[in-house]
Formats: sequence, structure tokens, C-alpha cells
Amino acid sequence: MKFIYPVIFRTVEDGFYAVSVPDLPGCFTQGKDLQEAYEMAQDAIALWICDSEDNSESIPLASDIHLMQHDENEFISLVSVDTTEYRAAIDNKAIKKTLTIPSWLNRAAEKQHLNFSQILQEALKKKLHI
Repeated sequence: MKFIYPVIFRTVEDGFYAVSVPDLPGCFTQGKDLQEAYEMAQDAIALWICDSEDNSESIPLASDIHLMQHDENEFISLVSVDTTEYRAAIDNKAIKKTLTIPSWLNRAAEKQHLNFSQILQEALKKKLHI
């Protein structure tokens, strides 16, 4: 799912930015520069939405950016997130898979102290072009 929210970026000291997403209560973050602040905003929004989805809570609609007000040391920008991509990127939970290989291949691999899980992951990534 893709979402776009207006985000308020406020310059603080030494180039740092404080970030708030008015439509998502409690959604705040910061960055040491504008690039990091934007990336942190994407992460905060995606995390907020995923948490709401997981708890079957409603997700607020985005406000009209043209109706939003900001202070002199702030600016507003639209930030987009894709929660499907976000979930895929953070989901590194290991799952158990059962597989079969010839016994001679198993003995040879064990003799070399090979890590079956690591080799399977590498092979799958290569096959999937990841």
C-alpha cells in the first residue's frame, strides 16, 4: 500500500531537522541533515501505519498540503511510503524449511563445515536476482 502525507520539517541547530507528521498522532523524528530527516520521516510514517494495520486501527487520511500552516523556520513537503516494501525490508524473521539432498552431498558439505542455511539463502537470492 502506498501513502503520501504532508510532513513539517523544522530547522533546529547545527543543520539538524525536527520532523512531524500532523496527520499521524505522535509521529515525530529527526535527522542530522535534510536527506536523513526525509528518510527518517519515511521510516516513521511506514512504522506508524504498519503498527496501525497490525492493530486493526484506522489510518487517517492525509491533509491538504495547501491548507496547512507552518512557522517561519519550517517548511512542508509531501513524503511517500510503500508499506508493502517497508514490511519486506524489515521482515528478516527466519523460518524453518525442510529439504532433501542426496546423502553423499550432505556428507561432503558437512565435511567442509558448510552452512546450509547461508548457502541456500545465497542461491535463492542469486536465482531471484536479489
